Amino acid sequence: MRSLHAKRTWILAVMLVAGCLLVTRAGAHDVEKQVFLVVDNDEIIASNTRLGRFDRLKLGPRETLLDYRAANAVAVVVTNRRFVAYGALYGSWHSRRAHANEQVESLEVADYSATLVTCDRILNYSGRTGVWSEARR
Repeated sequence: MRSLHAKRTWILAVMLVAGCLLVTRAGAHDVEKQVFLVVDNDEIIASNTRLGRFDRLKLGPRETLLDYRAANAVAVVVTNRRFVAYGALYGSWHSRRAHANEQVESLEVADYSATLVTCDRILNYSGRTGVWSEARR
């Protein structure tokens, strides 16, 4: 009887330790919030808490802001003329020109990554490398 109780206690202890390790491991890859966006008239300001700085993106003449999103370490701004991404690691804006009559279908940002789907292309931005990549649809 005692060995059955000891065996159950040992199994419960192993399960408890394994559960704690899984919770710790899942939290180890979380990216803390490092990028915030402030929209101010004709410019967007990226607040980069990782580098302790502010980086401004000025909109050009007849350029209008259509959408913007910020995740933990990356942000994307969509205007009628371009797609502009910001990464917390480099603290700089990187843009891609929008095609004539190109319509944005979806925009997702998470951690260090962003994906932008338009009627013509699928664009990805890596906040780790500061590089846009794209594929035609």
